[in-house]
Amino acid sequence: MALNLDELGITPAGLDAVRPFAVEGLDVRGRAVALGPVLEQILGRHDYPEPVSRLLAEAIALTGLLGTSLKFDGRFTLQTQTEGPVSMLVVDFASPDAIRAYASYDEERVQSLMDAGKATPEALLGHGHLAMTIDQGKHMQRYQGLVELDGVSLEVVARRYFERSEQIPTEVRLAVGELYTRKEGEGHAKTWTAGGIMVQFLPESPERMQQADIDPGDAPEGTPQHEVEEDDAWVEAKVLVDTVKDVELTDPEVSVEMLLFRLFHERGVRLFEPQPLADKCRCSREKIEGVLSGFSAEEVQQMKIDGKIIVTCEFCSTKYEFDS
Repeated sequence: MALNLDELGITPAGLDAVRPFAVEGLDVRGRAVALGPVLEQILGRHDYPEPVSRLLAEAIALTGLLGTSLKFDGRFTLQTQTEGPVSMLVVDFASPDAIRAYASYDEERVQSLMDAGKATPEALLGHGHLAMTIDQGKHMQRYQGLVELDGVSLEVVARRYFERSEQIPTEVRLAVGELYTRKEGEGHAKTWTAGGIMVQFLPESPERMQQADIDPGDAPEGTPQHEVEEDDAWVEAKVLVDTVKDVELTDPEVSVEMLLFRLFHERGVRLFEPQPLADKCRCSREKIEGVLSGFSAEEVQQMKIDGKIIVTCEFCSTKYEFDS
């Protein structure tokens, strides 16, 4: 029997929103995201090769899951720096809903991987590191966590980040899809979609908390390490998330609410208010003028082309022109 959300009194969050949830029977909390127009707007203003767009879309989905978890007004930035063909991904989230992103890549190296049929996310990223930065404002200390990128996917590196930096057992699934439509008298049109789900094991009972201990990290040598896999609840939650198919995360007809009930209805899933995402850039003429004012007259002169300085925002591709 098909799930009827209306009968349950649930209004789907729709695309471009993150839905927080909890499964108290398994002591897990999580977030699920579905992206559509926002993704299309961000990727549509850049002429990235298909594998680069796909990789950046994954990073945007992951940032949506993580950034919307901020409990204060601030910024969350995900950035990769590697020796791979895609040398940098930057996704920036500013509460409550603004997200922007861009990628830097070597066109020849990306094309070479594409020609060989080996343009996987792991190959595009290569080796380097991923940084996750939380900025709580000018009067608060910034926090940054680094995770090594050694030929693994963004899903894997996200799990590593939480296990090593936060010591929270975490499971992440990300997927990117392309939808093809055709209107009468027109050719095929392609649009991007992406989705993701993240669950974290946050037990409240003392017995389960003890079982949930993981790598002690910087604790003194000899501190015992416990395997979280010993806890049946976390094993069950991970197994359920692992069953999620890519199409369930990228099909606009499958809402995140429908997916969550498919996975956890037997355990009793609770949904919280969705958090929207919007394509918003924070660049402005005033901000760029402020940056230019920090250069010497000689440096400014060297920047000029035909008597003007032209600055293009990497995120939104807006061009700003300045005369003498």
